[in-house]
Parts: sequence; C-alpha cells; structure tokens
Amino acid sequence: MVSSKVTWFGGKQFVGTDSSKHSVVISSQDEANGTGMRPLDMLLVALAGCTAMGVVHMLQQKRQDLLGFEINISGEQADEPPRCFTHIHIEYVAKGRGIKEKALTDAIKLSLDKYCSVSATVKGKVEISTSYQIIEI
Repeated sequence: MVSSKVTWFGGKQFVGTDSSKHSVVISSQDEANGTGMRPLDMLLVALAGCTAMGVVHMLQQKRQDLLGFEINISGEQADEPPRCFTHIHIEYVAKGRGIKEKALTDAIKLSLDKYCSVSATVKGKVEISTSYQIIEI
C-alpha cells in the first residue's frame, strides 16, 4: 500500500510527505501563500515524472545515447467548478546522439499505456495527447 500525509501550516499552505519521508510544499498561488505548488500543478508534475522515468529507462535499455531529457506538460481546465483537467498535452524532448525516432515513440507509448501508474489513473477521465522532439547534441 502507498501512503502519504498532508499537514496544514496555516493560511493555504501545507506540506505533503510521502511514505519515504520526502516532502513538498503545497499552497495556493495568492500573495500570502505562493511558496509551494498548486495541487493541479502537482498532478501534472506527477504525470510527467512518472512517464519520464519509464521513457528514460526504456531508452537506456535500448542503448540510445541519451544525454538529456525533459518533459513540457500543460493542461486545459473546465470552466466550471471543480475545474478539472479536460485535456493534458505532454511534449517529450530527448537530447543525445543518434537517438532513433522509433525507440522514442515506442518508449512513450509503452510508458503511457502500460507502465505509468499516474497515466493509468487519469486515463479515461482526461484526454492525453503527446508530441516529441529529438535534439541532436
């Protein structure tokens, strides 16, 4: 079982701590509380981090000369409360030498469809689209 804890520190500021004792500050983004991430931003970071781990791992297994990797992720929200995400776009940026396009696209597909638990959690509720870049270094 996975567990976490969120502790309130006053105003609209909280600290989330996972079962390994790693912490993150959570807050609203007004003047008094802008120290941490908003919960919806954390969801985007969780999705990006989850799929990034899988893609990097698979590219390394395929012996791709990966020298850098990042994900740009954005979400569109509904106009009415609870203003949940309706669409999330994930852009994968792989930097390296001779990275094969097929290796990257296969890794993205496998990560999102099979290995990323965050993706599996939001799939069916949010439309997810992807794009990618390969930058030769």
